[in-house]
Amino acid sequence: MNSFPILETERLRLRELQHEDAEELYLNFSKDEVTEYYDLDSFTKRTQAESLIKMWKEKYLTGQSIRWGIALKNEERIIGTCGFHNWSKKHARAEIGYELSPQHWRNGIMTEALRSVIGYGFGELELNRIGALIAPDNTGSRRLLKKLEFNEEGRLNEYYCKKEKFIDVICFSRLQRK
Repeated sequence: MNSFPILETERLRLRELQHEDAEELYLNFSKDEVTEYYDLDSFTKRTQAESLIKMWKEKYLTGQSIRWGIALKNEERIIGTCGFHNWSKKHARAEIGYELSPQHWRNGIMTEALRSVIGYGFGELELNRIGALIAPDNTGSRRLLKKLEFNEEGRLNEYYCKKEKFIDVICFSRLQRK
């Protein structure tokens, strides 16, 4: 990919994250309710957000993932992020991930953002399969994925470790051909 793609929806602008976005990213990832179901601990320093932006940029440049910052069209401030990781071009699949500032929850923002990202994944990236892994008790993500026509495939027991505890996940997927 030559230049980072910008996606626009009715209310949103999905764009490349910049170093200047570290403060907003830090504010989101420092909230326990945001990281509750995330495979990382809540941030305690702004430098953690700077490192995350740098890592996402490097993974984009090496073709391993793509992560957009989500901004309202009338603002540049990042209110969340979403994108693909564990991207396998050979197998035409990737996993989708996302988070949003709690003040914007339940307003349809992530649904709107992910519809655009999923369209980009199936179109431009030529994905055949988009997967998602969520915690069994993450009812918000479960509703979101079902609304976006993902199918629940099953449970992966003790899939990752967070705070010295093994966590199960529920596997969802959406195929290009429904």
